[in-house]
Amino acid sequence: MELKATSMGKRLAQHPYNRVRLLAAGVEVSGDKHEYLIPFNQLLAINCKRGMVWGELEFTLPEEKVVRLHGTEWQETQRFYHHLLQHWQRWSQEMSEISAAVLYETCEKISQIEQQDVWLRQEALQEIEREIQRALGAIPLPVERMAEFPHCVAPYASCCRWLQHGKATLSDRNSRWTEKMLTQYADFFSHVESSPLNQAQAEAVVNGETSLLVLAGAGSGKTSVLVARAGWLLLRKLAQPEQILLLAFGRKTADEMNTRIVSQLHQDAIQARTFHSLACHIIEQGSNKMPKISQLESDDDARRALLISVWQQQCSEKKAHANGWRQWLTIELNWQIDEGPFWEDTWLCQRLATRLEYWIGLMRMHGGAQSAMIDDAPEAVRELFSKRIKLLAPLMKAWKSALKEEGAVDFSGLIHQAIAILEKGRFINPWKHILVDELQDLSPQRAALLNALRKQNKQTSLFAVGDDWQAIYRFNGAEMTLTTAFHHYFGQGGRCVLDTTYRFNERIGDIANRFIQQNPQQLTRPLRSLVKGNKKSISLLPDEQLEPLLDKLSGYVQPQERVLILARYHYLQPEILQKAKTRWPKMQLEFMTMHASKGQEADYVLVLGLQSGEGGFPAAARESVIEEGLLPAPEAFPDAEERRLAYVAMTRARQQVWLLYSRQQPSVFVDELHRLGVPQLRKP
Repeated sequence: MELKATSMGKRLAQHPYNRVRLLAAGVEVSGDKHEYLIPFNQLLAINCKRGMVWGELEFTLPEEKVVRLHGTEWQETQRFYHHLLQHWQRWSQEMSEISAAVLYETCEKISQIEQQDVWLRQEALQEIEREIQRALGAIPLPVERMAEFPHCVAPYASCCRWLQHGKATLSDRNSRWTEKMLTQYADFFSHVESSPLNQAQAEAVVNGETSLLVLAGAGSGKTSVLVARAGWLLLRKLAQPEQILLLAFGRKTADEMNTRIVSQLHQDAIQARTFHSLACHIIEQGSNKMPKISQLESDDDARRALLISVWQQQCSEKKAHANGWRQWLTIELNWQIDEGPFWEDTWLCQRLATRLEYWIGLMRMHGGAQSAMIDDAPEAVRELFSKRIKLLAPLMKAWKSALKEEGAVDFSGLIHQAIAILEKGRFINPWKHILVDELQDLSPQRAALLNALRKQNKQTSLFAVGDDWQAIYRFNGAEMTLTTAFHHYFGQGGRCVLDTTYRFNERIGDIANRFIQQNPQQLTRPLRSLVKGNKKSISLLPDEQLEPLLDKLSGYVQPQERVLILARYHYLQPEILQKAKTRWPKMQLEFMTMHASKGQEADYVLVLGLQSGEGGFPAAARESVIEEGLLPAPEAFPDAEERRLAYVAMTRARQQVWLLYSRQQPSVFVDELHRLGVPQLRKP
């Protein structure tokens, strides 16, 4: 059947189309120079309109496209329209049956995925979306017409919900599944640790994302969650014991985890490791020989003696070398250097030795050639950085020679070797699940080892607990962004927050939380306490009141209660502590640096040294060009890392914190803390 424009209508319309022909499943609209074939599976609507004299047919297509035919005789237009409409509707009804079958089949597949007794990962959402897209591509009707057919409406709406609100729909489904698991396995969550897990902890344990970050504030039960996670994987038969790898940053923490795994899970096949013991295992399995760790890593005196002897030799034998070091120490570090052979000054050598081992350690951690280090340095310091690297080159050469003579590797070399073995495919990753403690302390080198393991076995999931509020080891190469931008480094996944602390009271928590969150780069989250506390749970006190404070504490502190005294540096230990054993014999007093206190807890905490100037807190941000070139750039927010250090110090206390400050040179933190509501006392 065909419809044509009249001769008069054709001339007056001046339109490219003047003829329409009905096909088996479509229409062909054409003119003298143009032709447009419209299959029914692209046709959304057909409209018939009457003009002053002639008729008009309008065909609506997707993306708001319209094809019109003008100038046809009105009666003929009506007849053609009714015949076309009936033909199109019959075809549409037949095709809707096929479309409904395809959509219902897809909904059944989605339902089967939803009904699995597992956490649905982000990959499941992608699979569902791909399934829906395949279905929509397979139906013979335009998707815009699904609402016209009652038997297509429900399955199509279900598909659209997944496409348009997939993340929310997946989250709702996983929330329902989580509640089911927490009810079904309530006994497990009550007994897997010495104390029952709270809601947030249990939700983190059952979360099954491929890459999961658990943000856990001070005292919120990070280790409990890691142990419970291992128990959950075993309980649900998601892994065998030998397929679970726990990673800690120190041997002491790893041993604590192993003790808890044996006592709580009754398992000795799961072994928590440090990153270094993991690297040793990979090297041993991949090369059939056990790597030897250099004595230089454990013998501080030998390490410093080696570096200082090479440094002295270079300065005494090469005038340019000596001049370069003089300039470095006087101009950049602002040290007072004597005229003449300054490298023979014993005090200077002792002071410089720790710097040398630190700088060599940073260079070893980088692992690249000198040229690569220079290329990676910020452009603003690259020229000066290059000069400093060349001054350190003989020390690095001597370090490598000492390792070669010993037939050993240092810790950085250990990690690099392990990564190389993984990349060569000489070690098969047996772990399905890697559980990492203290993620905020991770360096790029350790992150590369994790990613090399996961790249070698793409089924390996990563479960990491960390706290960007406690990221205080930038000077050792740790990058806070590995926590704040976790999914950028470790792939898409989820994030949970442990929102309850079992250590400090609500007053200490409120001050510490608001203080740390003044920095907008820190992740914002709640951290509540189960204990109220009072206004004096955290106080500012002049530093001359230290002795009266200790006297007062000795009157009510129980013998089993711990009093922790913290300072920014070791040398700030107050002299009064030398007589503490006899002056306050019943009091459990301990002194340590704020960095060393991480992971510790005490009933009472005294934070010393809130003063400005040399040796103050916050410490003056003075870095060598070597650090600027080899460490991640510091945050723009003032005293960002020192602020986190203060947070760590304050949150060691269960009951009470005193912040001792200098009246003459108060720290900038004193006013900030006072504005947050910390009272300034005249005496304890």
